[in-house]
Amino acid sequence: MDRIDVHETPLDVAAEYAALQKANTADGACAMFVGSVRDFNAGSAVGGLALEHYPGMTEKSLRAIVADARGRWPLGRVNLVHRVGPMQVNEEIVFVGVTSPHRQAAFAACQYIMDRLKTEAPFWKCETVRRACGAEEERWVEARASDQAELEKWA
Repeated sequence: MDRIDVHETPLDVAAEYAALQKANTADGACAMFVGSVRDFNAGSAVGGLALEHYPGMTEKSLRAIVADARGRWPLGRVNLVHRVGPMQVNEEIVFVGVTSPHRQAAFAACQYIMDRLKTEAPFWKCETVRRACGAEEERWVEARASDQAELEKWA
């Protein structure tokens, strides 16, 4: 019932949604989140980014996050798909889709999964930033206190 996948190819958001809904008559609610590469972060123009992960460990972490969400809410299907590798601005990075008999559970579980993913999943993000002079450089993206604060709301 869960689809957890980490890969380098572009995400197909329509196909992910269709998979959540296909022959699913038990769930009346579907909540989704799609994250994409922004063109601006931490005061700099962003030209793209690359995500790295530790195969095996990453998927194990994502499975644990989904299992915990299932323990909190009545969920039908969960699709958690995350890209790694190089990406350009506006390309999708992550898809989280959750179905449930009721909308409140679907909304909450979707947000919870993203909040956990942002703070706990072993991904490393390196942005290509453009300086005012036109030069490009790479920088590793640090964890944000605001992401941790969002996670603490679930405690």
